[in-house]
Amino acid sequence: MDGLFDGLRVLDFTQVLAGPTVTRLMVELGAEVIKVEMTPSGDPGRSLPHYRDGRSGYHVQQNRGKRSLCVDLKDQRGKQLVLDLLPHVDVMVQNFALGVIERLGFGFEVVSRLNPRLIVCNMSAFGRTGPLKDHPGYDPIAQAYGGILHMLGYEDRPPILAGISPGDVLTGVHAFGGVAAALYHRERTGRGQEVSVSLLDAYVTAHEVNWQSWSVSGGVEPIRRGNVHPVVGGVGVFAVGDHGYLVLAAVNDRQWQSTCEVMGRPELASDERFATSAGRCQHRDEANDAISTWLATQSDRDAVVAELEAQRIPTAPVLTLAEAATRPHLHEAGSLRWVDDEVLGRVLVPGMPIKFSDFPGDRPLSAQRLGQDNEYVVREVAGRSATEYHALVEAGVLLHDEMS
Repeated sequence: MDGLFDGLRVLDFTQVLAGPTVTRLMVELGAEVIKVEMTPSGDPGRSLPHYRDGRSGYHVQQNRGKRSLCVDLKDQRGKQLVLDLLPHVDVMVQNFALGVIERLGFGFEVVSRLNPRLIVCNMSAFGRTGPLKDHPGYDPIAQAYGGILHMLGYEDRPPILAGISPGDVLTGVHAFGGVAAALYHRERTGRGQEVSVSLLDAYVTAHEVNWQSWSVSGGVEPIRRGNVHPVVGGVGVFAVGDHGYLVLAAVNDRQWQSTCEVMGRPELASDERFATSAGRCQHRDEANDAISTWLATQSDRDAVVAELEAQRIPTAPVLTLAEAATRPHLHEAGSLRWVDDEVLGRVLVPGMPIKFSDFPGDRPLSAQRLGQDNEYVVREVAGRSATEYHALVEAGVLLHDEMS
């Protein structure tokens, strides 16, 4: 076996990030993923930087190992080809705006008649019910509607976008879990079903404190607190003189006591304001000021981190991307990996975030050029003849791009 999903076939209508995250995880586990691309330029992710020789590193990172079928679905012959594929696949994933997959002719009612065992995963910005269901949306839009953006930044300044797309990835991971659960249910019942996830739901789950805090407090509005924890003192991002930043998380009483020792302020450990976690919550600003004052006098970020770590105090340097890319742990633990691409050469990409004892190694996956697998999909999966395949090519129903 190649992986846990060996023998599983996935029809992938997804684009850019949230959807491709699901199928990236599935192909890493051995599934055969057929990525359906519907225009001469393919997935918009193929146009995102960084480029070299017409090849997108973004696309390579998100779509390694997936087969590429590029087909014109405005043509009835292309639509029929996809319908012919459906009895031969286990999972279909799509992240179009609400209603698009139905207008294309591949809504759940249609595809489940062709394949009652099919798992269909619908991904959207706001879900399939509710007043916002028809609204377009991307990661920053969901950040705003989910109350996340309001919590990012400083109280006296405008909110700050996360700067990455955590909601897209989190939505993808939720979808991955939902598909796996539906497959398990299918093994027991023989029935497929629809799985739906949204960016908004994913972001709403990311509030570890705020929903219950607002409701239990009787409506006290949580506010953004910048670089420190909104509740607990001794947790935040602190400047080390003018030599960078570190994160310190002296959460429990033992960690706070050890931090006081390292700071040369042992009296703060027994100060009634700070001696307990409850006290450090109440006097959060004073606790954080003590740490900031001490770190302002330091001149070696990594030496301070080492001193704190020696006392088992959770801490980390705030690494630049270049620093993180060269840290041994991220490579030895498999958080990052180098892959070889026929155009780009060596590319640094995220590793597989889920580890399995029976499948400890990474699969050697590469990204396909647009439409590279047209013939395989048409002939081997759909069962069409060589003559039928060439007729679709000549009619322009099947597209390809030798460069992308």
